[in-house]
Amino acid sequence: MGQIPIKNAAAIAKMRVAGAAASRVLQGLLKEVAVGVTTGQIDQKCAELIAKEGGKSAFLGYRGFPGQACISVNEEIVHGIGGPRVLKEGDVISIDVGIVKDGWIGDNASTVAVGVIPDETKRLLMATEESLYAAIEQVKAGVRLGDVCGAVEAHIKPFGFGVVREFVGHGVGKRLHEEPQVPNYRPQGRTPKLKAGMILAIEPMVNQGTAKVKMLDDGWTVISKDSSPSAHFEHTVLVTDDGAEILTDRPRVATAELLGLE
Repeated sequence: MGQIPIKNAAAIAKMRVAGAAASRVLQGLLKEVAVGVTTGQIDQKCAELIAKEGGKSAFLGYRGFPGQACISVNEEIVHGIGGPRVLKEGDVISIDVGIVKDGWIGDNASTVAVGVIPDETKRLLMATEESLYAAIEQVKAGVRLGDVCGAVEAHIKPFGFGVVREFVGHGVGKRLHEEPQVPNYRPQGRTPKLKAGMILAIEPMVNQGTAKVKMLDDGWTVISKDSSPSAHFEHTVLVTDDGAEILTDRPRVATAELLGLE
């Protein structure tokens, strides 16, 4: 693992602006989700909302990625590309938004239902969103990174869902992917201690069935190997001396109450 960047006060102030913009764009896109809408329409709306924020997509053109946002439906875990696919009753959709604002990046993601979904898939969304906040609760200067990562897996394990291992969270700043990698399971060996000023994109990716994944022929879209539904939630988080500041803060969408679970 290379050097983990520590942001100064000026950089943190700009990351707050980028994070808030990314959150507003994501929340705007979640309002667009409905039966009959195409993923391409959501991607186009993303372009409009990012332009309104005076920013640009952190994803478009990144290593050749063709979309404004990553839009993944049902068994698609991450890196789905908006297009002609029409959302239908019972789908789940993950939207991942990265925005560059004044040279700094905010990155966040959420998964929501399209109409009515099965209770087990509701539990998948709930558990995955909860695991993100369980990880964030561990974030504090002096805590080892492994304790943050391990919190995701520990929360998901009792549900019996599959925690994706091939794709991980990451540091973020002027570049979309900085050190450190932030897996959603406890890595082997000793992990670095967090320091105030580090900024992490923590992003649990959890499948309802197997943890195993498969890449589609487009070279981007990753799906669950058994085609079970997947959920993805992400926040950009600042490490402070006494905890975590969520730079992409937004209301939760997958509580038991909101999902209608007992």
